[in-house]
Amino acid sequence: MIHKIFKKSKNGLSLRAIHVWLVITMLIWSGTVVVASYRLTNTFYRLSDAERQHSDLIEAAHQLTDASDYLSECVQRFTISGDPRFLDEYFTEVFESNRREEAISKLENNENTESALEELKEAMTHSISLMDLEYYAMKLVIEAKGYTDYPDTLKDVVLSEEDMALSSDEKIRKATELVLNDDYYEQKDIIRESMHESLNEIDKLMKSVMDEELNMLHRELDFVRIVIVIQAVSILIMVRLTSILGINPVLKAVDNIKADSPIPEVGANEFKYLAQAYNKMYHKYRSSLENLNYKASHDELTGAYNRAGYDLLLESIDLDTTYMLLLDVDNFKTINDTYGHEVGDEALKKLVRILNGIFRDDDHICRIGGDEFVVLMVHSAAIKKNLIATKIDQINKELEKTDDGLPPISISVGIVNGRDAKNKEELFEKTDAAMYKSKKSGKRTYTFND
Repeated sequence: MIHKIFKKSKNGLSLRAIHVWLVITMLIWSGTVVVASYRLTNTFYRLSDAERQHSDLIEAAHQLTDASDYLSECVQRFTISGDPRFLDEYFTEVFESNRREEAISKLENNENTESALEELKEAMTHSISLMDLEYYAMKLVIEAKGYTDYPDTLKDVVLSEEDMALSSDEKIRKATELVLNDDYYEQKDIIRESMHESLNEIDKLMKSVMDEELNMLHRELDFVRIVIVIQAVSILIMVRLTSILGINPVLKAVDNIKADSPIPEVGANEFKYLAQAYNKMYHKYRSSLENLNYKASHDELTGAYNRAGYDLLLESIDLDTTYMLLLDVDNFKTINDTYGHEVGDEALKKLVRILNGIFRDDDHICRIGGDEFVVLMVHSAAIKKNLIATKIDQINKELEKTDDGLPPISISVGIVNGRDAKNKEELFEKTDAAMYKSKKSGKRTYTFND
């Protein structure tokens, strides 16, 4: 589907534009993911805060109950034992710990807790009302025991004339009865009922808050999932576009180059331009080759291109993707003088046969002089020096073999990358200088012109 869309496009698409849109799209969706993650994190924090707030409110409500029960325990133990220590603990809770007041304050500082706060205040009212009874019971014990050192709050408590007339034991019994009878515990039950209602209101409130936050959390998670899916689909579309417009045309072009065929002019605008330039050069090159007369362009002795062929080839090659190798047979005059010209000719044929076997079919082997040869390694921009060095070493090893009855020979080679020369003349001059450097270095070697 995508491929059909681009085939219908009149001017085609630019690979550069696709990459720009890819970057923009990724930035947009990545930013959206960051924002969504931030919102998701905030929702999670709010949910955690709501949970902590729920725990704090429950604890505050229980705190009032615990404080009320603690006061009851202190007053009951004081009336039974008469131990002033329990009296001190009672008023320490009332005037210093203030747990009941703190519980009220915590609910007052939280929003939407009116109902729970009302029930808690109701419990507080009953607790304070119960304290009047507890004060009276403690005052009875103080009078019975004859204590003179006790809190000022109790000094304001006035016993009835009837109770003042009671004996010490009777005062203690009445005090104990006041804080242990059914009426007292009915008041405690009222306090607990109010506390229970307060806890129910807190649970309702926090359940509503947490349900709302959980729903928000689910919505944020769904949003993040959608964004991630859209981002993934966008990436796949862009990868597909890049493949159609860039990668696939390049792979097809490589296959066509290997098959010595023109490159299909498909894909992105940039690649179409390159394909058109290559095809123009290719057709010019093929036309030049077809116009060459074999006898006029090839050496009759070795079958390699002759000087005329070399000159024509040099006009059609791309310097930037070509290596030039200039080969010279070491001590070739001595071979002619020692073994004769026929043996020398056979040695040159042997050299060309070896060169044809070592180099690619696309490479061009030329005889430009008596024992001087040029190899043009075309389409070789990525070839590394160690590969060329290996080829030369292999050539010299083959030339050393004498099982064909020919004497061993060797070659000295100069190598230059076409990118290192301004023009074809300079390319040959640099290659020739590199070859003579090999000669001076002891022959049977090679020199790269760096």
